[in-house]
Amino acid sequence: MKPIRKAVIAVAGRGTRFLPATKAMPKEMLPIIDKPTVQYIVEEMVDSGIETIIFVTSLDKRALEDHFDHSPELASYLKEQGKMDRLAQIAALPTMANFVYVRQKGPYGNATPLLNVREIIGDEPFIYAFGDDLVRSKVPFTKQLIEQAEATGAGCILGAQEVPREEISKYGCYAHDETGRITAIIEKPAVEEAPSTLAGFGRYLLPPEIFDVVDGMQVGKDNELWLMDAVQRLIVSGYDVRAKSVEGGEWLTTGDPLNYLKATLAYLEDRPELAVPFKKFLASSSFLA
Repeated sequence: MKPIRKAVIAVAGRGTRFLPATKAMPKEMLPIIDKPTVQYIVEEMVDSGIETIIFVTSLDKRALEDHFDHSPELASYLKEQGKMDRLAQIAALPTMANFVYVRQKGPYGNATPLLNVREIIGDEPFIYAFGDDLVRSKVPFTKQLIEQAEATGAGCILGAQEVPREEISKYGCYAHDETGRITAIIEKPAVEEAPSTLAGFGRYLLPPEIFDVVDGMQVGKDNELWLMDAVQRLIVSGYDVRAKSVEGGEWLTTGDPLNYLKATLAYLEDRPELAVPFKKFLASSSFLA
């Protein structure tokens, strides 16, 4: 397998579930404590050896592009104020990776970003991520995907997490054989019909062959272009597709306000200087009463 050095992050969505906050702010820029959501994904990828990150954006994502760019005025101000730790943080952002920005074109759907990046990716395998799915784990999850591909020789690895059976109908469910190969993807199955409790989420290692599949697809359910329809075609063609469960951590979605709050609290555990006084505050407040 060729080295995996490129990743695509889909960030063209409008974030309507967070309106009015997302009227002028991309939902991927909403902070988890003091860091934009999307930065956690970028850091995961960079820590896994990714060198080029391609954002598939839309018209209102300028703040995201500015975040990963140089900011001379802010840098000068921080230097004058002697805030060197903050200066180091913002100075590191534009040098984390080679950032590429592509405006999304095509039908609505989570496979559409792939229509826009083929010439940039070329004939290499790559990582594909949704901008509102985080994985908090000891070993970066992108690295886990790559290691799974290297260990099995499979060219397509799908991020997965076990969920309670009563919740599997909320997700795409992976059926698999005794070797671990995925045999089918069932979208939001009835609880009693689900072949497993392995749910998929927005983190994938994809082969370049996926581009031909997506290029030849028509829109599917709800008039959208679905990535899982493309992966299902790979499975039917005999391609080795496997799932990778999160090890030493958990998948955290930030796609709606409640789960966004849960994710914030999860990451708060990594910040004891904030977590300890915050727990004391909760204990003394009427919130938990």
